[in-house]
Formats: sequence, structure tokens, C-alpha cells
Amino acid sequence: MTLNTIALELVPPNVERGREQALADAHKMLRCSAETGLEGRIRHVMIPGMIEEDTDRPIEMKPKLDVLDFWSIITPELAGVNGLCTQVTAFMDEPTLRRRLTELSRAGFDGIAFVGVPRTMNDGEGSGVAPVDALSIYDDLVPNRGAILIPTRDGEQGRFTFKCERGATYGMTQLLYSDAIVGFLRDFAANTDHRPEILLSFGFVPKMESKVGLINWLIQDPGNAAVAEEQEFVKRLAATEPAEKRKLMLDLYKRVIDGVGELGFPLSIHLEATYGVSTPAFETFAEMLEYWAPDKA
Repeated sequence: MTLNTIALELVPPNVERGREQALADAHKMLRCSAETGLEGRIRHVMIPGMIEEDTDRPIEMKPKLDVLDFWSIITPELAGVNGLCTQVTAFMDEPTLRRRLTELSRAGFDGIAFVGVPRTMNDGEGSGVAPVDALSIYDDLVPNRGAILIPTRDGEQGRFTFKCERGATYGMTQLLYSDAIVGFLRDFAANTDHRPEILLSFGFVPKMESKVGLINWLIQDPGNAAVAEEQEFVKRLAATEPAEKRKLMLDLYKRVIDGVGELGFPLSIHLEATYGVSTPAFETFAEMLEYWAPDKA
């Protein structure tokens, strides 16, 4: 089973803004979709399970609505749209995590990507289920089981191969600001028979990034030259006027789609407006999807 979808990421609002902000986000998604010709084409909302991270996060992490609570508020507004989410596994034992996954599946989540501990902790820490173990333990419960894919990360070929061997049916990439994913998947295809679906993730970079630096922080990997190049591209996008920004993102999108399109992986598109849904972000997404989209492939 493949998702074959266009997904938009919506981050749960802060608890203090709750239902009002959740409804505003859903309505803004619908309005921007209609304004840019994408009405009815976004078939999934991807909701990340948010956990506290490093204290140097550029935007303070305040308590967020739970994924299920957020989804229960917005889903009546989004006819024909199902859910995808990320689920932190490392702080839940097996029975607790099974109950959680059962609730998510019943609520309309078609795919769940298992993620681990925040960057303040080491892999394997946490008293609960490791993400790679969850991929096999819950194969009877979650048909579409995802893993995060970071093509610039050292050792990622072996890491992603292991996740596929344990049962990952799809990989959701980190935000892509280079075409490193092309070489990664080319090598992966040459060395393994695994062909998981790939959710290619692309994010809009507004001018605000120049002052705040949230995207720069999200993709950081100190000492990694490939990531440093991506961070420079993000800075360039933030400082560029809208028409040129769309051109630069469309060029990247074309290189990625053209590069991975013939490698045998089912493809979906995951879109993110890191600072919030906006018409300029959707205008960029619309141009990208005009070039290639899973619903028109």
C-alpha cells in the first residue's frame, strides 16, 4: 500500500491558543489552497508529535496540543483529508504505545513515522520502545510505518537500510535544500532491493528566517559540509525576492524529481511552511506541483 499523496505539515498550536488557533490554521489552509489552485489536492495533513528540544531553539517551545486533540478539532473542517503524523516512541512501553497507535489509526491517520529521542539525548536512551523496534512490533496495527530519512547524515545508508529491514514502508525526508537525496537514493537502489515510498519534504523560506533562523536550526548538523551548503541556500532564499525565491525552489524541485523519478521508488510530496501557512508559500508549492505531482503522475 502506498500513500501516493500530497501532504501539508500543520504543527499543533500552543495549548494556550488551543481550539481557536487550530480552526484558524485549518481555514487558512483551505483558503490558501483555493487562492493558488490547490483546492482538493492536499490529501493528507502531516502533524508532528512535538517534544521539548534544545534550549537554544530560536522559537521557544511552549506546551502544544496533543496530535489527537489537534486532529479532532480540524478534521471536521477538512473533508476528504486524512492524517499522517510522527510519534515519539522512546518514552512509552509496548502496551502504552500500542494503545496510542490504535487511537491514531482509528482517528484516520494513514501513516505514522516513528521517531526517537530529542537531540539532547543519545540514540537508545529513553525507557520505552526504540523507533526501529516499533517498525516491526506494530506491523499488524500500522500498515504504513515511516522512518525519518536525512540524506546528508553520516552513516544514513546503513541506518535507513536497517530501518527498511525492520519494516519501514516509507521514509519521510528532512527538509530538502539540496539535491543530496538524489545521490543517496541512487546508491541505496544500487545496493539494496528495498523500495520504500519516499515522502520528499520541501519547505518555504520566508524573509523572517533571516532574523529568526528556525529552519537553519532545524537542519543543523555541526561539522557537516553538506548541511552547511544547505544552510547557505536557506539564507539565500530568505534574502531573495518572491519571484526569484520561487524560481530557486522550483529549480531544486525539478532536480530532485528528475533525479529520483526513475529509480523505482514510489514518491509522495510533503510540504512545510515552517513559520505558518501563507499565500506566498502556497504560490511556491503550486508552481512546484505544476511540474510534477503524485496525483497527476
